[in-house]
Amino acid sequence: MAKVVCRNLCKRYGDQLAVDNVNLEVGEGEFLVIVGPSGCGKTTTLRMIAGLESISSGEILIADQVVNDVEPRHRDIAMVFQNYALYPHKKVYDNIAYPLQLRHVPKAEIRERVLETSKLLGIEPLLERRIRQLSGGERQRVALGRAIIRQPKLFLMDEPLSNLDAQLRIQMRREIIRLQRQLAITTVYVTHDQVEAMTMGDRIVVMRGGLVQQIGEPMTIYNHPANRFVARFIGSPPMNLFDGVLENRNDKVTLRTAFAEYPLPADVQKKLAGRHLAGSATPVVCGMRAEDMTIEVTENGVNKDAHGIVDLVEPLGSDVFVSIKFGAEMLLARAAPDLPVREMEKVHLKPNLAKMHFFDPKTEQNLLI
Repeated sequence: MAKVVCRNLCKRYGDQLAVDNVNLEVGEGEFLVIVGPSGCGKTTTLRMIAGLESISSGEILIADQVVNDVEPRHRDIAMVFQNYALYPHKKVYDNIAYPLQLRHVPKAEIRERVLETSKLLGIEPLLERRIRQLSGGERQRVALGRAIIRQPKLFLMDEPLSNLDAQLRIQMRREIIRLQRQLAITTVYVTHDQVEAMTMGDRIVVMRGGLVQQIGEPMTIYNHPANRFVARFIGSPPMNLFDGVLENRNDKVTLRTAFAEYPLPADVQKKLAGRHLAGSATPVVCGMRAEDMTIEVTENGVNKDAHGIVDLVEPLGSDVFVSIKFGAEMLLARAAPDLPVREMEKVHLKPNLAKMHFFDPKTEQNLLI
């Protein structure tokens, strides 16, 4: 195991700043996931840790040693790539054994470690097959085996599941989590898939445009996004965003939207009071998760002025997602599968105001954290 530290890490390609002043720390045995859209700098950051990309400025430490000028082969790391990078002409046994063969490890020890690794991955029956005879999931296990057999200080994984179908991705996610916990090897995992990030990481690093947007545990980032981008990127479906105005009336803050007016709970008002809201009416961008909104189809609902028209009903078995149109706004709510709601029906929407987020329209920062 090894701790990894990135200090003021930057990468430039000519005038383009691909990674901008990244600071992060990966604890010993931790599973850290770097997530973000294409072009955000996550893979470049991983490749700099691996030594496959030069560093424009800043420092990388592995096990308290600065490795800026250390060759990749001397960093004691193992990397799993998106395309597996296996040797198709070799058998599974030789693909897994290859890192040890390069180091001239005795054949008896190689055989013992290959058998041990293949047993761990459940691929013992495949050792005599060639790579072209394997399925995508089997190839991914072989790639993992080749990384595991080295017994490195650090695992680096660059979108290793992106070539698999949806069902196999779920299965391999579980396998990777199980293996990482069993081996307790420090792991940095890169993905563009926020579901992978939420389900796999001990902590998540959210990146955008080369900048780190937020670092934290998955549920902390989900429940307390630092800014508007994180709020929309993390979570499936994405958070609803709509315009509003915070009005201060007699020291009581009320939220006014295009479709309703809501007095805010006392604890939310207390948090907002420390943000020095401008004047008596402050424009904000409101954020609300689909599961934090209740649909009422009867005339007995609260906030009867918050009514809209059902645009689309999407049944998913255990849940139903309902798109509701409020004038120019379209909000998505999660409902129980037995809720009698139909398209083009008029419904009322009752938000859980304690779970609402408020973002500054200019800075996009969350006003509640």
